[in-house]
Amino acid sequence: MHLSVAHDTVYDYRPAVETAQHTAHLQPRDTALQRVLAFDLQVSPTPDNLRQGQDAFGNPQAWWTLAQAHTQLRVVARSTVQTAPPLDLQGTQPWEAVREHFRYRSGQPGDAQTCFVFGSHHAPLNEAFAAYARNCFGPGRALQDAATALMRQIHSDFEYASQSTDVHTPALDAMQARRGVCQDFAHIQIACLRSLGLAARYVSGYLLTQPPEGQARLVGADASHAWASVYLPELASSPCGGWLDLDPTNDRCGFGAPGEDYVVVAWGRDFADVSPLRGVLQGGQSHTLKVGVSVEPMA
Repeated sequence: MHLSVAHDTVYDYRPAVETAQHTAHLQPRDTALQRVLAFDLQVSPTPDNLRQGQDAFGNPQAWWTLAQAHTQLRVVARSTVQTAPPLDLQGTQPWEAVREHFRYRSGQPGDAQTCFVFGSHHAPLNEAFAAYARNCFGPGRALQDAATALMRQIHSDFEYASQSTDVHTPALDAMQARRGVCQDFAHIQIACLRSLGLAARYVSGYLLTQPPEGQARLVGADASHAWASVYLPELASSPCGGWLDLDPTNDRCGFGAPGEDYVVVAWGRDFADVSPLRGVLQGGQSHTLKVGVSVEPMA
């Protein structure tokens, strides 16, 4: 599938911002199932310098400085991406064995994905998360089956409610309220998996805005989307590196991506690692934000 992605962000400031430094995760990454054919980033006002590279997780990242006063910042990212269907893999390793895989053993080499076992700001370790997940993680159950069951449990138990939370809402609060948006559901799934001693990461991306004829429109298709993924060490040598993607918002999962209609932008420990756009400003004490996202198939 060939997809055209447009992500338009506009900040209006009052009073003017005197100087600013920004970083962005807006360029999709190349993966086993995804190839970026073109990418263009336009920033207005024109930055004094703009650099592009990679962050600590290998995600494409941009940095720039604005030294002139401005009352508006507009960032437009356009991408052309080729995607493929998820890989057909089946993991059978019991979840307890995977948990033991991450235990520290003196003199033994560790797994590089162990960094995703530890709690993070938006997906902390907490017994409440473990308790919520335990009925999906029976003795000896394969991690792939258990993690998928947890995804479906979150999808069933939680209400998608636009603007019911924001980036600062703790995952525990969203879990107790049983409502939120895709970001909350991803953080809850990740926190549940980590609280059981498993490796899980946060994935940011996009969904096809208008589905093919006869298919339902997915929730979250009019903005940036987010989902979780869990690591299966037994499949580490596969093209997806052993990561099973889980979208509790839409009850979709797959190795490499939840579906061909998903675009992967970045992954990290939680939202804080892969925020689409963030900055440090001097001035601009108040602002309004407008974001528009479209993902369209190309002929």
